[in-house]
Amino acid sequence: MRYANQAMIVAPQPEPTEAGADVLREGGNAVDAGIACALVQGVVDPLMCGIAGFGSCGVYMPGKKFHGYYDAHAPAPLGARPDMWANLIESEARDGYGFILKGRVNDIGYRSICAPANLRMYYEAHKEHGRLPWSRIVDPAIAWAEGGWTVRPHVAYWWSDDGDFGRAPNHERTGFTPAARALYCRADGTPKRVGDRVVNRDYGQTLRAIAKGGADVFYTGEIARAIVEDMKRNDALLTAEDLAAWTPVRNAPLWGEYRGYRVSTNQPPGGGVMLLEMLNILENFDLRKIGHNSAEYLRVVSEAMKRATIDKDAHVGDPKFVDVPVGRLVDKGYAARAAEEIRRGIKAEVPRFNSGTPTKDTTHISVHDRDGNCFTMTHSLGMPSGVVTPGLGFMYNGCMGVFDPRPGRAGSIAPGKARFSSVVPSILFKGDKPHLVIGAPGATQIAMGVLHVILNALDFDMTMVEAVSAPRFSATSNAIDISNRIQGRVERELEGQGYKVVRSPYTFGFAAVHAIRIHEDGLDGGADPGHDGVVIAV
Repeated sequence: MRYANQAMIVAPQPEPTEAGADVLREGGNAVDAGIACALVQGVVDPLMCGIAGFGSCGVYMPGKKFHGYYDAHAPAPLGARPDMWANLIESEARDGYGFILKGRVNDIGYRSICAPANLRMYYEAHKEHGRLPWSRIVDPAIAWAEGGWTVRPHVAYWWSDDGDFGRAPNHERTGFTPAARALYCRADGTPKRVGDRVVNRDYGQTLRAIAKGGADVFYTGEIARAIVEDMKRNDALLTAEDLAAWTPVRNAPLWGEYRGYRVSTNQPPGGGVMLLEMLNILENFDLRKIGHNSAEYLRVVSEAMKRATIDKDAHVGDPKFVDVPVGRLVDKGYAARAAEEIRRGIKAEVPRFNSGTPTKDTTHISVHDRDGNCFTMTHSLGMPSGVVTPGLGFMYNGCMGVFDPRPGRAGSIAPGKARFSSVVPSILFKGDKPHLVIGAPGATQIAMGVLHVILNALDFDMTMVEAVSAPRFSATSNAIDISNRIQGRVERELEGQGYKVVRSPYTFGFAAVHAIRIHEDGLDGGADPGHDGVVIAV
């Protein structure tokens, strides 16, 4: 459906989307709506995201002539060391999303926590570009925390996930600390289920302090003191110095072009470089002629994904620590050579230490307001640590789990270093005007899901609902992972060409893309049906 309205918000949960829409109705702009939405997301999807997580946020405001990114990639604590877990490696996830270590020290618990990055990003983006008072932006989250909310299907599915290949199950994360167990588990210790209520008065009080004192109360004030005391008691790496030192990185967009559309995305260590590399490769193919989700389509797109994954693993990390060859990776000539290899049937080989499985603990927001401002933000807890400090009510990120414990690599651990993240909030322009505001949760699959929806919209003229709903696939290893709606004959044809194909039992998968398409006569939005999201036009 195309809406005549000029303002729209799309997100994976209904309560936050409505909170953002209310802000737009009251005269708030896209940034106001996006941050209000994000704060409510941290309440009603508390293992997916929150103020103690990480993210990346794109802001486009033509009236102010501003277009830039706030990047909050949570850095490793200053007490971390490159070789501190080198002797604990058991395996690497098959999709490249982190390592399994003995004792799961990087995956769950206090030592898995990196510097909480999101709140400072939310606050500073709002301070510099928001229109409504900060306290108004925080109010909806306070109301949902103190008034309570009901567990939805996707939340219940995620909380009860068993984990695979040594990864901690999420039902262990919900009950890892007594404070988390009291919030998210039933009396028997199992995660709450669909229809159960969650009331979080402690978090309501934390948010009230943030509404009054801004981000400083969290990073250097009374909340910081409570955080630090809890970290010390439990032998965490995180310290007061980590909290005080953190500030978001402001970046210009990383630009690319696809079939005449200008693509604005985030800089490393975000996933923008992967997205542009894949688009550049695929621009060399007539995808419409090949046929959507045909065996040849899966082969070509998967080989582009594999090549971008290889380059990401080898070269992309925190630019403060790693010399990332961005120019070469997004060069059209480099892409053309890769495309020629794909035409000749050359299979890329993705090296992996061992095998594993993806995780999907992230969320996204896309907003367009009546003044033409755009906001796109993907934010996450990484793999949730399971840690909730008594009296504070929020869960911390578990971002140490995605670092490479082997020294000397692009993703290796270093004090103050951020790890690569596939988060890729993006805006595509048709001429000088925004045409597509897009992003997704989905761990390593984020860039792949966003790629799919861009191709669906631009190469196959799908509506946004069609584009986010079409069956997807991914190749972040030597295998091609497919959703269960990809036809069996396609699977058999690929296997006949020597590919390992792994069929997912799930109808939807490989990220959850949420996007807005801007037309001259209105807006077209799509909330990925794999989550509980919604599109609201204002």
